[in-house]
Amino acid sequence: MTHLWFDNQAEEAAKFYTSIFDGSRIVEIVDFGQTAPDSDVTVKTVTFELAGQRYIALDAGPAFTFNEAVSLYIDCADQAEVDYYWSRLLEGGGEEVQCGWLKDRYGLSWQVVPRRLTELTSDPDPERAQRAMQAMFGMRKIDIAAVEAAADGAA
Repeated sequence: MTHLWFDNQAEEAAKFYTSIFDGSRIVEIVDFGQTAPDSDVTVKTVTFELAGQRYIALDAGPAFTFNEAVSLYIDCADQAEVDYYWSRLLEGGGEEVQCGWLKDRYGLSWQVVPRRLTELTSDPDPERAQRAMQAMFGMRKIDIAAVEAAADGAA
């Protein structure tokens, strides 16, 4: 189970994430109050599910923040899914990064990746795969049609 550390937004983040993914829910919220060694920090855990995957969000103060070493990967069936997740996760102050990566408003990194990109970048023809990979390197949000055109040598 993935455990995510927040300063003071665990419940807000869990509600945000569960509003985006179908079949998602808040499972449990446990407020431990001011039990941390730093007396002004209130500790809370929020257990939630996103599309069947369980996570725990922890409010435990500003000691740790997210960085790009960890990201959550969204396997998208098509461009409509890419567009949906991309726009929803950027709501409220997210940041586009590159190659299908973004940071949401809490600083958590996500990879929003269409299955077609994986197919194209692992094509048995190494030149075709390389053209697809080079096209992806120039993108923030993945544009499947543009990657396909590049793979085909049309871009």
